[in-house]
Amino acid sequence: MILSAALPRQDALEPTIDVAGVALIAHPSGALYEPGSAALIVADLHLEKGSSFARRGQFLPPYDTATTLARLARLVETYRPRAVIALGDSFHDRGGPQRLADGDRETLAALQSGRDWIWVAGNHDPEPPVGCGGEACAETGIGTLTLRHEPKAGASPGELAGHLHPVAKVAVRGRALRRRCFATDGARVVLPAFGAYAGGLNVRDAAFGGLFAAGSLTAWMLGETGVYAVAGWGLRPD
Repeated sequence: MILSAALPRQDALEPTIDVAGVALIAHPSGALYEPGSAALIVADLHLEKGSSFARRGQFLPPYDTATTLARLARLVETYRPRAVIALGDSFHDRGGPQRLADGDRETLAALQSGRDWIWVAGNHDPEPPVGCGGEACAETGIGTLTLRHEPKAGASPGELAGHLHPVAKVAVRGRALRRRCFATDGARVVLPAFGAYAGGLNVRDAAFGGLFAAGSLTAWMLGETGVYAVAGWGLRPD
């Protein structure tokens, strides 16, 4: 089922998610763009997940890193950001940076050229990615926004985080539809995983408990060409 045929399209060509008074452009890839700072924000790239699984004897097509970087390159071409901020778990494990293919390493270097690049530490990649350019930090900020990997229950308004890989499930015309989503209550937003091989966790899961104000959750579901807001009461558990 195509999401755009099942849910009403937002009027704006580039819908915005307001977080603590800051309007963030939501892209159907799962990235956010903050126009004031010209920052492109992505979460959970999980680069080299395929090679990580291969090391443990579970073989996946070894194209996840190239696919993820190609998607990111299209966003960089679209927005021409002054900064790219990756909200942790950018690599699937600590050895991921060393396993990058030469072509993928060149692509990454080209994406970093002429702009700031910030690697926020994640639980999969707590150490700075050696030989991958950019700057590393535990968390960072844009004005009143705080950007970190793992959302904190009770955190002050303005938090942008990843880690939980949110997905939303709805019933449309008698069928279930499950897609990655931005999860927000207007005070914070949890970004979907950007990585090609990254999975997803239903926003109705207990792991999201305490993160959003009661009755205020909205899931901005990712479609092929748009982003679609669904109120929390319309979401279904897995």
